[in-house]
Amino acid sequence: MNRIDKKFMDLQEKDKKAFIAFITAGDPDIKATEQLCIAFEDAGVDIIEIGIPFSDPLADGPTIQLSSERALRNNISLEDIFRCVCRIRRRTQIPLVLMTYYNPVFRYGELRFISRAEETGVDGIIVPDLPPEEGKNLIKLARNADISTIFFISPTTTKDRMKTIVKVSTGFIYYVALTGVTGARDKIASDIATHVKTIKQLTNKPVCVGFGISTPAHVKNICNFADGAIVGSAIIKQIEAFSKKYNDMINKVSEFVKGLAKPA
Repeated sequence: MNRIDKKFMDLQEKDKKAFIAFITAGDPDIKATEQLCIAFEDAGVDIIEIGIPFSDPLADGPTIQLSSERALRNNISLEDIFRCVCRIRRRTQIPLVLMTYYNPVFRYGELRFISRAEETGVDGIIVPDLPPEEGKNLIKLARNADISTIFFISPTTTKDRMKTIVKVSTGFIYYVALTGVTGARDKIASDIATHVKTIKQLTNKPVCVGFGISTPAHVKNICNFADGAIVGSAIIKQIEAFSKKYNDMINKVSEFVKGLAKPA
């Protein structure tokens, strides 16, 4: 049982839901990534999703695209990120998930990627542009290393396709709350609960909702019917806003995250 599975078991026992925070590794620099991850645990975050910067992030909207650009200008590498995860792991046992597109994994090598993830303390991976049929080898390697493979279900996913995805997903299932890219939204779709209910009829695995979740009210709403809420762009906006006041950034962003995490 890895840290993600244990976290959901612990939350279920306490009748609580998971709050998952996304940040881009290396934005504004790798030191900040490490400090934010440590601070987020104290702010009430249950799982941290660390985005690996990529030049063509097809699932991400402008906010996360720009965060990737900022990180890439810092010449951030996969090795930098793995070393950062290793340092974080020395200080906390909070579950850590890497969100990456397939190209960096392919260039690095699947076996090498999973081996490095295992030895540094990664608990799960999300690869949005890798369908399960094309990811069989990566899934097998990850399972052998006790690393969860988390796949997306969207509003347009058919029920037959859902059955395939819930079978190969471990850790949790990521429900994409909208038909579009990531980005903070004023409102969330009214049919999310219906879609989550459909998924839950097919599996006992946790279902968490992301994309467009931006406010404490959104998080509270999602946690009424899902097993967790995922917030990314709204947090990235705070990091960007305070990046020029580096000494204040960790505290300011953590306070913002604490307000989001409380409803979960």
